[in-house]
Amino acid sequence: MSPSDSDDDNIDDLDFDNDEDNELYPEDDPLDPGPEDPTDEPDDDSDDSDDASDEDEDEDDTEPPPPPPSLMAMDVDVKPPIPVPMPTSDTPSQSAPSKAPSPFSAIPTSPPLVRKRSLSPAQLRKKSLAWSIKNASNPRPFTVEAICALPHPVPTHSLASSFCMTHLLTGSDDGYIRDYDIFTAVNGKNFLTAPQRHHSGVVEGIMKAGQLRFWWENPLPHDSSRLNAGVGEDDPPLSPVYSLAMHSDALWSLAGTDSGHINLFTVRHDPGRLLHVMSGHRGPVSALSMDADEKGFFSAGWDGEAIQWDLNTGQIVRHFTAHGSQLATIALRPLTSGWSELGSAVDNEDNTDRMKVENSDTLMIEAKAMEEMLEQANAEERKQAPTDSDAKSEASYDPLFDDDPEGGGAHDTEDKATVNEVPSAAAIGATSQGTESTQRPTSSIPAPKNAPPFLDSATYATYSFDLLMTAHIDGQVILWDRRVHSPGKGVGRLWMSEKTPPWCLSACWSADGGQLYVGRRNGTVDVWDVRQLGRSGPSSTPRIMKTLRNPLSSGVVSCVVAFPDCRHIACASVDNLRLWNVAETVEQDGITKSKGGVQFKIIPGHHGGYISQMIVDPGARFLVSASSNRGWHGDSTRTVFVHDIKHVMT
Repeated sequence: MSPSDSDDDNIDDLDFDNDEDNELYPEDDPLDPGPEDPTDEPDDDSDDSDDASDEDEDEDDTEPPPPPPSLMAMDVDVKPPIPVPMPTSDTPSQSAPSKAPSPFSAIPTSPPLVRKRSLSPAQLRKKSLAWSIKNASNPRPFTVEAICALPHPVPTHSLASSFCMTHLLTGSDDGYIRDYDIFTAVNGKNFLTAPQRHHSGVVEGIMKAGQLRFWWENPLPHDSSRLNAGVGEDDPPLSPVYSLAMHSDALWSLAGTDSGHINLFTVRHDPGRLLHVMSGHRGPVSALSMDADEKGFFSAGWDGEAIQWDLNTGQIVRHFTAHGSQLATIALRPLTSGWSELGSAVDNEDNTDRMKVENSDTLMIEAKAMEEMLEQANAEERKQAPTDSDAKSEASYDPLFDDDPEGGGAHDTEDKATVNEVPSAAAIGATSQGTESTQRPTSSIPAPKNAPPFLDSATYATYSFDLLMTAHIDGQVILWDRRVHSPGKGVGRLWMSEKTPPWCLSACWSADGGQLYVGRRNGTVDVWDVRQLGRSGPSSTPRIMKTLRNPLSSGVVSCVVAFPDCRHIACASVDNLRLWNVAETVEQDGITKSKGGVQFKIIPGHHGGYISQMIVDPGARFLVSASSNRGWHGDSTRTVFVHDIKHVMT
């Protein structure tokens, strides 16, 4: 049966509608042809598609679509340059102004403003624990008492603690490192037993016992299989722990051995796991000092080498080589001195020009002014002083109460020394401490072979405030400018009097980085002021402010530690510990303290042996002392004492 006419009309209407839809929406698929007319529908669709394709080509010619981002990034290199009008032959010099300005020329040349970042939670916690600078405006004396004893079977060579003192490490001669909990010990109710009291030498009073957390060995790296080994898996040969250093949050610790290796252990998590062994020294590692950012450290050894290490790689960064004498102490200048900003390394002869320290010019001016005033003061004192004042022996003064360090003053109390009131430019803002103006002999002991030269005013003025101090067992104290990498540059030793014995076991910085305290064999402590150019020896070297004298019967000064208030120090002798108020000893009402006054306090607890190391926490709450000879000579009490520091209310 054939379709009717009405059906044909309907089909034609549908075809017309489809044509309109194809024109309006060329991307849509065409409708399927009906079964009634299989030949007409494809022809119409092909015509419509041809028309739509023609319209698409016209649109492509007028508005090209943007390329994809990947093609745009690749087309940057092959993009033709911006057309620039070519200069004519008549005006060739006008080509430069016709160039389009570079986009980099609009950038300002002034340095960008550095936004001061807020302290991290860890830094805020450390700031709350540290000694507050507000206490410096109202200085108060201290009383120090022993409250806890940690008996050890052998002498203890080294100590290390976390910033908050929750972890205290002791390194002993038996090759073991012990981790103590100080707060549990001092707040607990466990006291020493009778055998422990006898071992520690505690006769009277009640002494609390320590709380041991953990202990582990300090092995010698005889093979690489020991790495990452747990505690107790092997029995390797152990090494005495001559030096210790620990991370401020007790994450890891460093321990020196007698073979020259340095072991890296974990402390807080999985205590005692040996992670890495660093080799660099040829003898025992006598001292370790942590860098300020705790990404590196410094080591000192009996081989006379001081080495800077990078903890990110475990490799050596730099060697500090002096005259080959055994090193007893190594320490960095504290960052709290206010001069902690680091600069670029200097490695050529023109280090004076390249070191742009802000106050270098001021230091030079002050140095010249101070030299002139000192020369005038010398001339006046030579007129008033007797001619044999410099030739008096050490027996002409009382070693216990005499303030005159080198025997230059008379024994009577009427001859008082005045105080130099000319401060150095670098001393502005630091703790105000006076200096003696007593005439000192200018002769010095002969310099050791290959020793660095004395510090002179021109060289010291160019020093950065990022200083490294090394003390040698022969008594020499050397300052290194860490920014200078050239051999023989940026290094100088401090002047020593001919009466200074060639011996030093301990030296340390003050908390503000302005002074150095050096213990001597004759029972004295030399106080150096590195901020001033003084009159001790050559006028161009940092001066000795004061020499603190213990009684002759006290023995050698085996250890010195500074308190965070920049006023007190504790020095250890064979008989006991002494607390010195350096600020009041040097200056009191514009003159030195009377020779009849006692200038130190006895710290009870230790007696009868050498002190190997003392540490004071940053908040001045605890003083910890350990006893040993550090491998040299002397006796030991085999006891570690924890002292409580109290502030006296005045």
